Amino acid sequence: MAEQSEQSIINKLSNLIPEVSKPAQKYLAFNERLKWTLIILISYLGLSTIPLFGLGQNALQAFESLSIILGANFGSLMSLGIGPIVTASIILQLLAGSGILNIDLTSKEGRAYFQSLQKVLSILFIIFEAFIYVYMGGLTPTPGLKSYAALQVLLVVQLAIGGFLVMMMDEVVSKWGFGSGISLFIVAGVAQSIFVRLLSPFTTAGTLGYPFSQLPPVGKVFEIFYSLANSDVKTLALAFWAIIATAIVFVISVFVQAMKVEIPLSFGRVRGYGLRWPLNFLYTSNIPVILVAALMANIQLWARLLQNWGRPILGTFTGNSPSSGLVLWLEAPLIFNKLITGSLVPFDILHAFVYILFMIGGAVLFSIFWVHTSGMDAKSQAKQILASGLQIPGFRADERILERVISRYIMPLTVMGGIAVGFLAAMADISGALSRGTGILLSVMILYQLYQQIAREHLMEMSPMVRKFIAE
Repeated sequence: MAEQSEQSIINKLSNLIPEVSKPAQKYLAFNERLKWTLIILISYLGLSTIPLFGLGQNALQAFESLSIILGANFGSLMSLGIGPIVTASIILQLLAGSGILNIDLTSKEGRAYFQSLQKVLSILFIIFEAFIYVYMGGLTPTPGLKSYAALQVLLVVQLAIGGFLVMMMDEVVSKWGFGSGISLFIVAGVAQSIFVRLLSPFTTAGTLGYPFSQLPPVGKVFEIFYSLANSDVKTLALAFWAIIATAIVFVISVFVQAMKVEIPLSFGRVRGYGLRWPLNFLYTSNIPVILVAALMANIQLWARLLQNWGRPILGTFTGNSPSSGLVLWLEAPLIFNKLITGSLVPFDILHAFVYILFMIGGAVLFSIFWVHTSGMDAKSQAKQILASGLQIPGFRADERILERVISRYIMPLTVMGGIAVGFLAAMADISGALSRGTGILLSVMILYQLYQQIAREHLMEMSPMVRKFIAE
């Protein structure tokens, strides 16, 4: 009774939160989905340029690489980014996966309750993180003002509004567009970062670089000319390597994303006809990496805020770089850059090893949790296959038999895929690519999935017969 009462309270709270309604028709037109995706993307980029009113000190602007993973722009209305939503998802998955939170995710009611709980928890984290960012010194008004306390409250309100807008925009993309808003915002941040670091002619001071200034430009293409003009071999090698490393990460990501295992199936009622049920090698795709990267970003942000508060229990920073504690081990060491400059020491190798182990362990853990909380387990897949009128040749059309056969593939793929994606993300991070390696890896996966979804939607738009077949 107590559990039912708790679910009732969560469902009532969830109903109080505004929700984006689903489209009335089952299949939206291709142009309609594209329109809403572009509208949300432009809105997100526009909101990211609106500064917080009353902001004085922005101690979080040093975390540019973390802001890309969080889909945030610190100091703007989008300062929270996707952080609260992903954090809520991480906590719920850990609670559900460990059995502390007893929810039957195989039932429709259980999944609905899980989604309601995630929505309520996301709102709570939006408000909580807004308070933390302001009152722990991350985003604060100018000291000494008479209206300092009022401006603090105003900053919290603006951050909460921005976080809520991100949550709503994510729902719009999920229901009316392609993919999800979380993925879209990550791609936008990574693409912007790569463009700036590849082609920007400006220096870190905001002025035009060489030959108009003695300072090197930010863009690696212009930095190559600067290095040649100044006979700076090391800078030239670093610039070339950043471009090459980015290209390597892209190519490997596309190759691994395309790997899959195909299970032969046949139509139970129609002999001689069948198809292959694809299971991707990266079975849980980019979700584990998003969760691990968001967890690491939150730890580093909390460490900086705690240090500002005088309690550096998670580690300390010297300037903008971690110098001790947990945050130091969670910062990707640029092994290849240090190798080129000749500054590599044994500690860097140990640091890289620990970082890779953490990424792999986190990716495997979240892969297993995601399979059990998102309906990707063997039992759910068996139900979906039987509902489509398919079965494995040589086996009876029995859900238990089908589940037993599929489980031979799903759990190994979940673990091996988690190991592969964690290792790839870690190697991408330590490679010294143009943007954070994890962000590039995520962007490639997201764009690959988006391409597949757009191609499928376009095919259904062009051929009503295909849509009718899929609907059936």
